[in-house]
Amino acid sequence: MSRTLQLTEQLISLPSVTPEDAGCLELLADALNPMGFACERLDSGPQDFRVCNLWAKRTTASAASASEAISSGATPDKPVLVFAGHTDVVPPGPLKEWSSPPFVPMHRNGRLYGRGASDMKTSIAAFVVALEEFLQATPEPSFDIALLLTSDEEGPSIDGTKVVVEMLKKRGERLDWCIVGEPTSVKRTGDMIKNGRRGTMSGKLTVNGIQGHIAYPQLARNPIHEALPALTELATTVWDRGNDFFPPTSWQISNIHGGTGASNVIPGHVVIDFNFRFSTESTADSLQKRVHEVLDRHGLEYSLVWTIGGQPFLTEPGTLVQAVQAAIQDETGLTTELSTTGGTSDGRFIAQICSQVIEMGPPNASIHKIDEYIAVADIEPLKNIYRKTLEQLHQMHR
Repeated sequence: MSRTLQLTEQLISLPSVTPEDAGCLELLADALNPMGFACERLDSGPQDFRVCNLWAKRTTASAASASEAISSGATPDKPVLVFAGHTDVVPPGPLKEWSSPPFVPMHRNGRLYGRGASDMKTSIAAFVVALEEFLQATPEPSFDIALLLTSDEEGPSIDGTKVVVEMLKKRGERLDWCIVGEPTSVKRTGDMIKNGRRGTMSGKLTVNGIQGHIAYPQLARNPIHEALPALTELATTVWDRGNDFFPPTSWQISNIHGGTGASNVIPGHVVIDFNFRFSTESTADSLQKRVHEVLDRHGLEYSLVWTIGGQPFLTEPGTLVQAVQAAIQDETGLTTELSTTGGTSDGRFIAQICSQVIEMGPPNASIHKIDEYIAVADIEPLKNIYRKTLEQLHQMHR
């Protein structure tokens, strides 16, 4: 059994359903400490929803002191590469529907089954083993290395990576490159990486009317009827046309709540939940302004509460993308596709303090499903891609 597979199985066996870490970070810290990583727990949140966070950093020792480096005209600062991920998993769902217990790693037909196999315990194991192999061969790389791991990515994402990033920002920590181990591939490991994500912003719109008897509409005011023309306009609005990396911004209604449940009562209000997935061609402020303009023009009596889940981010082809693409090509022969599709990830927080953020991991066909799995044949190539990315960056910055 390979070291990567062994560590993956150990992580799967720990039932770390959000926000529980179930000992994953302790296991990983035990592996990172011997490599020279200083492991710091930055747990956060209330006691009934305590989130476990690990910030582990390895600073390469320099033969010259910082003062000597400065006097010679060199800078003591080295670039920092961060591997980021989450130890938490979504609930397994009905246990009786699983072919084998979700937290007991099982092998069938060349696949490793278990909750978190693809999302994303294999990636985390691959991070660690790639670092072990790389640092054994290159004990003094040309950059510093860190890991940012949390047990709150699948949940509210309030006390996880977001909190750690805020702490790092206050400290003035420098981050240059970040690889998030999300399962981004489609058919084969490495066939797609995410070099950005759309922003997400939700709105809860309450349109007020006057409740009354449905037989006397002249004595009432139906907020559903009043809202429909505005909702139709919002649904057909072209918010932007996207760009070379992002599809056009979309606006979608997710829920409508109105009525008392009786068939003879005109409701007094209707609540519409909607969401924007927006590109870098729009901003949260500009989208909010345009929505209010539509609602006001239609003369609605309303209130609107906004929630910004994450700003869009984009890493254009450069040092990190080139290194990852070269590593994938060398390991698999694939020419990887750059994409910004899909949902959100913790990359949206890290991008606030890191200019180059990409996501790269195994195929995502089974994530969040009953009988989640990863093909065993994908595990070692994933680890090798991470290791070869480290090697590429070392050569580029020697």
